[in-house]
Amino acid sequence: MPQQDTPPDTSQRPPSKPPGLGASAWLVRLALWAMGLLGAGLFCLLMVVGVAMVTAYPNLPDISDLADYKPKLPLRVFTADGQLMGEFGEERRNLTPIKEIPQIMKDAVLSIEDNRFYDHGGVDYLGILRAGIANIGRLKSQGASTITMQVARNVYLSSEKTYTRKIYEILLTYKLEHLLTKDQILEIYMNQIFLGNRAYGFASAAETYFGKSLKNISIAEAAMLAGLPKAPSAFNPIANPKRARSRQLYIIERMEENGYITARQAAQAKAEPLALKTAGNKKNLHAEFVAETVRQMVFAQYGQDTYTRGLNVYTTIQSQDQMAAYQALRQGLLDYERRQVYRGPEKFITLPNDPKLVEDLIDETLEDHPDNGDLMSAVVLEASPKKVVVVRQNSEQITITGEGLNPVQSGLSDKAPAAKRIRKGAVVRIVQLPKGQWELTQSPEVEGAFVALTPQTGAIRALVGGFDFAKNKFNHVTQAWRQPGSSFKPFIYSAALEKGLSPATMVNDSPLFFDGGVTGGQPWEPKNYDGKFDGPMSLRTGLAKSKNMVSIRVLQSVGTRPAQEWVTRFGFDADKHPPYLTMALGAGSVTVMQMATAYSVFANGGYLVSPHLINRITDYKDRLLVDSPPPEINEASQRAIPQRNAFVMTSLMQEVTRSGTAARAQATLKRPDIYGKTGTTNDAMDAWFAGYHPRLAAVVWIGYDTPRKLGDRETGGGLSLPVWIRYMETALRNLPITEPTPAEGLLQMGGDWVYSEFSGGNGISSLGNKDNSSQADAIPPEEERKRILDLFRN
Repeated sequence: MPQQDTPPDTSQRPPSKPPGLGASAWLVRLALWAMGLLGAGLFCLLMVVGVAMVTAYPNLPDISDLADYKPKLPLRVFTADGQLMGEFGEERRNLTPIKEIPQIMKDAVLSIEDNRFYDHGGVDYLGILRAGIANIGRLKSQGASTITMQVARNVYLSSEKTYTRKIYEILLTYKLEHLLTKDQILEIYMNQIFLGNRAYGFASAAETYFGKSLKNISIAEAAMLAGLPKAPSAFNPIANPKRARSRQLYIIERMEENGYITARQAAQAKAEPLALKTAGNKKNLHAEFVAETVRQMVFAQYGQDTYTRGLNVYTTIQSQDQMAAYQALRQGLLDYERRQVYRGPEKFITLPNDPKLVEDLIDETLEDHPDNGDLMSAVVLEASPKKVVVVRQNSEQITITGEGLNPVQSGLSDKAPAAKRIRKGAVVRIVQLPKGQWELTQSPEVEGAFVALTPQTGAIRALVGGFDFAKNKFNHVTQAWRQPGSSFKPFIYSAALEKGLSPATMVNDSPLFFDGGVTGGQPWEPKNYDGKFDGPMSLRTGLAKSKNMVSIRVLQSVGTRPAQEWVTRFGFDADKHPPYLTMALGAGSVTVMQMATAYSVFANGGYLVSPHLINRITDYKDRLLVDSPPPEINEASQRAIPQRNAFVMTSLMQEVTRSGTAARAQATLKRPDIYGKTGTTNDAMDAWFAGYHPRLAAVVWIGYDTPRKLGDRETGGGLSLPVWIRYMETALRNLPITEPTPAEGLLQMGGDWVYSEFSGGNGISSLGNKDNSSQADAIPPEEERKRILDLFRN
């Protein structure tokens, strides 16, 4: 049977042209057919989207809390004069109401992100269609998201690119536009958006990148910040200045096109140089150790809420003092490092021949060796004993010659070991000196500490706990227990005044020897620092010259146990200062903070005042939570030593800064109202200077974390005193010359001060408890008394 033909299926293709039908009529019918098919497709698509939206809408998150927007706000720590010192939290954020955001910042953001923000209903339909086509073609999105859509996504949704998430985003956008005003939405966006370097919101970004308040930014700075939301890493002005600059110029042009700025303003903004806040910026307030100390104190009170409640802590730190302290200590440590043997480059890399690969490798290497403040990292391109060429990130080349090579001469010698030789590919450190020239140097291994406080209140004005917080977070001001050396002698002399000695008492600076029976161990033959003995001298001269033999004899006159008890009046721990004669030479253990507190007793007339760091704490709306002003001095409970004792000791320590081991202080500062004492421990392992003005006490310590010799010629007067002087040059600038008034109970005899009851003889008064009732413990046995008198005579 013959096979029948099967008619073709024409249901899936347009109708063919019927016989006799005109061409135009056929085209009309074809168009109608296509439109019907498209309409049916769109209807089906809308039905699917509608069903999806109806299904999704009940699952949308509750957004009513955005009406009272409260993001996670970090702990922020400020100086007494309002400068930000540190932030702690997952996000750096500073909640700023829309009315406080400058118009130029809003204009810059709207120009690049959503210029029709105040005109549309939250969704840019044309933009969505364009983005959909781009996604289908696997092209980059052309910016379909409005500001409202970005808020919906950033607050509630993930960043995944799926059609389901896009539907949720659109629904949330409608919901946000219905619930909030445009200003509220823009306020959330400008506080919520991530802008790189842990900064969330434009107020935080202004602080992070420019070190200034948002209200003070320029058009050029606003345009730079406005370029960050698109890609915070790619357009980061610190990490990628070229790309950030290109986007900034584009945004300035958009602002001009949209009428936000004039052509003249645009030209000025394009030409404006930007001062970015970088680690090497000398204007940065370096107070990392202070901020960390505050964080620990606040965390003890608030727990994990510390990092989310938006607490603002206002401290006693003065920004000018803090910067002066940081720079003074840093310069002192770098000056010391210049005198040390060069230890060699930090790393060696092999530079390829391809210039592009070289640039990438150098940038990658220097990221692993970040700048340390003004101590910058670089890679050597060329090296010889007379010239070294280095390159920084972003291909910045620097040539170093002459004196700039002095600290590393041993590393430029042909005889230098391979690990220490400066050659092509070496990672080195450079620093720019005050006159602009560059110097090759190395990161210090030595550490230091500085603290300054107001003696009358205990308010800490400046605190630097080490050379670099990022490298070593150990706070040497509060955590390091070190021997104070001769800087401890004033407390022994203070005890001696209560025993009847005066500044004019003559003591013999002659050799001493103690056998094992006296010391309870090894024989001991103490020496003066210079190895010389000058014979009889007054207490005043003995302290000024820091004579060890004099101090030991003074302690013998006092008695070791009474002296141990006496030093506790200054805040020292008795168990850290065993009652042995070595206490006269500062063989006990102290912290830098203890020394500053103790010297403040002399400065304020005899009161022991506890250090004070936090003045007040507020919430993110500046509502007062904690008010902690320094308490007033209580005469009964805080009196540590008699006022006359403090006055005489101040007179003795004035001699130290005038003619003694710290004579450089008065000679440099050119004022008499400064007092203090140098300190160098055995084998020069610790170098100290502790001193004060009647309104300011400050202490400097320099040494290695694992104690070792600083050097045969390194002393407290040579190492720590210059740091103290540099700080005081700034801190005392506006303080008038103020010398203390003589206290009651003193008489001036022969140009010196003595206690009135001791003015007629050489009697030894008691040194027991604070009420002087412990006579038996204070007065040495008759044999000991005779031995003391013999020591004074010999």
